[in-house]
This record gives sequence, C-alpha cells and structure tokens, in this order.
Amino acid sequence: MYLLKRIIGPIWKAWFLLNFILSFLILYPFFYYTISTKKLEAAFKLKKIWSKWIAYGSFVFPKLVYECKSKKMPQPSVIIANHSSYLDIVVSTFYIDHLAIYMGKAELLKAPLFKIFFKGMDIPVLRTSRMDAHKAFVSAGEEIEKGRSMVIYPEGTIPKYDKLLPFKNGAFKLAIEKQVPIVPVINVTHRQLLENGGFLKSNGRPGIALTVILEPILTTGLTEKDIDELKLKVHELIKNKLIEYNGTKN
Repeated sequence: MYLLKRIIGPIWKAWFLLNFILSFLILYPFFYYTISTKKLEAAFKLKKIWSKWIAYGSFVFPKLVYECKSKKMPQPSVIIANHSSYLDIVVSTFYIDHLAIYMGKAELLKAPLFKIFFKGMDIPVLRTSRMDAHKAFVSAGEEIEKGRSMVIYPEGTIPKYDKLLPFKNGAFKLAIEKQVPIVPVINVTHRQLLENGGFLKSNGRPGIALTVILEPILTTGLTEKDIDELKLKVHELIKNKLIEYNGTKN
C-alpha cells in the first residue's frame, strides 16, 4: 500500500499541476481584462469558475459542513482559516458567496502571470517587514470599508507538520478596528489530499476536501485590549474542530 501511494501520489500531483496551469492559461485573458479594468466582482466570479475547474478536474470534491445558522456570510467580514494545503484557497471560493480579497505572501508578486492577482486585486504582505505589514493592514481596512471581505490565514504559512501554529494578531486587530464579524473556517482533510513539501515524498491523491464553516463571531464593542482573548478563542475553536473531525493533535 505504501509503495502504491508513493507511485500514485506524484502522478496525481503532476496531473493537478497540469490542470492548474492549463486552466489558468485559458482563463488568463479574462482575468487580465476584469482585474485591469477593476471589475473585481467579475474577477471573483471567474475565480469561482477556475476553482471548480481545478477541483473537479483533479477529482477533488469539496464537502462543506455549515455549523452555523445561515450559509450566507456576513458582508463584510474577516474570514479566518487554518492553512493546511494549497487546496485551502481553491476550496475557499466554494463557500464564500461575495467578493473577497485575499492576503498572501509578497513572494507571489514574482510569479509569472499569477502575480496579476496581487498587483490588481489581492493584497501582498512581506511579513518580515513591519512597514510592509502595516501597509497591507491599511489596504485591508480600505477593502473592508468598500464592503469587501478579507480572507486571512493567521498562521502566516503552511505548517511543515500536521499541527496548528500560533495565530498572528493582524486579522483580529483588523476585525476589531473595523467592527466586522470573524468567520472561522476549518480545512479538515485538505492536507491529506495535497500536502506541501517534496514532490515525491508528500501526499497527493483525489478525494473529499472537507471544510467546516462556523458561526460568525461578532466584534461589536471590542477594543484592542480584546485582541489576545479573541485570537485565543478562534484558535481553540479551530483546534478543537480539527481534533473532533480527524484527531489532529495540536
């Protein structure tokens, strides 16, 4: 079984990568037009089409579990999720029902063609620079004021091991400052399907991408003094759900 996984994994990941690249190249002219002309609503709808193309074309089937009263997300809001795999971003457009802006690492600005998202739509952040991080924080606040939600992975990176990392303050400070709800999201099985790491050594296979969406947490009336408590609360919610669904030890 182990040998079979080591053979199938790289083949499936090669297909996933090919599917990703081909679909992006086909849709790129449409992305270029919608983003360069600031038709971001249309660009996000294209992202949703692209995500379905990537997922279904790679035999990955998102399963959304709503542990909340409504499937409709508050707008605007700060969507906070654990970062377990590159699939997290692909699947996110399945449950986000309105224009959302993503915050990602500044290195993506160097990616050929793909950088279009972080030049005209999403927000890049160089986490090693306080000045750059502050600039990204201000930009995120401006997007929220326009009625757009922010998608932030507060761990700041995909962990090397199956363990939830401590959260950074930025997402919680943003939600409190703008007095918008936080929507906690748990990516449960994404790492099992597409693991970050060596192409030959890490996991890769088709399957069910299970995602859990929790009840939004209101920040009305909270202040900066409440950041640590709010951050801990959301971290515990996500950690406990991971343990509940797949026994992940954090």
